[in-house]
Amino acid sequence: MCRALKVLCAAGDRARLTALKRAAVGVAWELVGGAVSLDELPDQLASWRPDVVVLDASLGPGALRAVRDSGRSVRLVSVGELPGSDAVVGSLDEVRDAILGVPKPGGPVRA
Repeated sequence: MCRALKVLCAAGDRARLTALKRAAVGVAWELVGGAVSLDELPDQLASWRPDVVVLDASLGPGALRAVRDSGRSVRLVSVGELPGSDAVVGSLDEVRDAILGVPKPGGPVRA
């Protein structure tokens, strides 16, 4: 049985969450839920069981720990630097490629 990849976004406020969700929309996956605080994140992870989580770095390292402590194998994409993320992007324009794990232009370089 095939099912769509589920992507959950989390940010520190509703406006930033809306921007993250717009950047993360894709035909190859289902956008689910959305957390606007560290308190909401564990419940969202448990109820939606996402395959990918897109975090805004403004939530801080506690958000990354919450995802990792959920016990699920989740690809973690951060918008802004969050050490320990599977992918870090500098802008919202890069989110879709990071969800799928597409390398940034110019990499990887093979010798």
